[in-house]
Amino acid sequence: MTTTRFAPSPTGYIHVGNLRTALMNYLIARKASGTFILRIDDTDPERSKEEYVDAIKRDLEWLGLHWDRVERQSDRLDRYAAAADTLRDIGRFYEAFETPTELDLKRKKQLNMGKPPVYDRAALALSEAAREALRAERGQGVWRFKLDQARIEWDDGILGNISIDAASVSDPVLIRQDGQVLYTIASVVDDTDMGVTHVVRGSDHVTNTATQIQIIEALGGSVPSFAHHSLLTGPQGEALSKRLGTLALRDLRERGVQPMALLSLMARLGSSDPVELRTDMAELIDGFDIGHFGSAPTKFDEADLFPLTGRYLQYLPLDAVRAEIDALGVPADMAEPFWTVMRDNIETLHDLDAWWALCRDGADPVIDDEDREFVAEAMGLLPEGPFAADTWSTWTGAVKAATGRKGRGLFMPLRKAVTGQAHGPDMAALMPLLQVVKARA
Repeated sequence: MTTTRFAPSPTGYIHVGNLRTALMNYLIARKASGTFILRIDDTDPERSKEEYVDAIKRDLEWLGLHWDRVERQSDRLDRYAAAADTLRDIGRFYEAFETPTELDLKRKKQLNMGKPPVYDRAALALSEAAREALRAERGQGVWRFKLDQARIEWDDGILGNISIDAASVSDPVLIRQDGQVLYTIASVVDDTDMGVTHVVRGSDHVTNTATQIQIIEALGGSVPSFAHHSLLTGPQGEALSKRLGTLALRDLRERGVQPMALLSLMARLGSSDPVELRTDMAELIDGFDIGHFGSAPTKFDEADLFPLTGRYLQYLPLDAVRAEIDALGVPADMAEPFWTVMRDNIETLHDLDAWWALCRDGADPVIDDEDREFVAEAMGLLPEGPFAADTWSTWTGAVKAATGRKGRGLFMPLRKAVTGQAHGPDMAALMPLLQVVKARA
């Protein structure tokens, strides 16, 4: 069975970069009628917060990315300890005691010599007596996985054939000095135990994947299929990482972005397929192909989300937005026509507030100097309310006959006088919703 996972750290709110990973893994699992696991990477007790666990779940539920089960890494520390013991027993795990300062000096020396800044494995030459002395002086060391210094190769679902020389990579630290288990081993153990068959993540994990493949093989597990998607940039190609805090999913939700608009964009962004609005999850699942994505950095512009949201809202019946319209105070008998008219003229549901205020209270008229006499005469011809579906045509017909104006010179000044705007809904449909026209006063 195809099994994928999304493994966020509950150290903050998830953002569009996280969503890209979550969505790809979700779509792969659902397209194969497989299993999608939400795995909370909470092995860091100081930074992990329960409020963020709840927020992650709330964001995924809002998007409709429903998981089949939840796993927490903090519940699996015994499994990681057992895996560490196995690596020690087979001679692939060793303790190292260098301080950060010492490691930095080693890296600088190697770079000055034109060599790659790779850990020199000095700890492997320590005698047991030397290790005991260092423990007494510095406390526990870190535990590193001893890489087999051969080429590591795999067929990446996005990047194609990857080949990395393990000799150019430092033996990764899997357990910190304070005993905290790091992602590199925890993820391997989880993927193996949980039968994960496909792993999609960012291209910044490629080197990490190479080391994890060797750890998986050392522990006797099956290597999943890996795919590394490109990283997001801003619309001009600028680094997006500094702005991801402002692109948290909860913030986009508060700004009125609709789930299917966001998912439609993220399911195609960076692929050879055009971005198309999808109105339900089944369409996204059917149209997804990981092989259509490229390796080039992918430009993301949050502004693209709002036209997509507006187009999605056009599909919604009144019942889908009844709560929002009721909250505005729109009378029940006006709700249907109000939504029918306004859904084609909004980008988010937040825009309804201004349109209802216009209908309820009228708008401050916008009148160009050359149109003042014309508008004053026209307002004298405006029928008394309440207005009907034929009010606009009847009124403009009367104004045309009285003034001789026609076309844009007739309609635009009247629109601006009534609505205070040069653009908006069809005036014939809008007039029956207007309870006040300030320009006639």
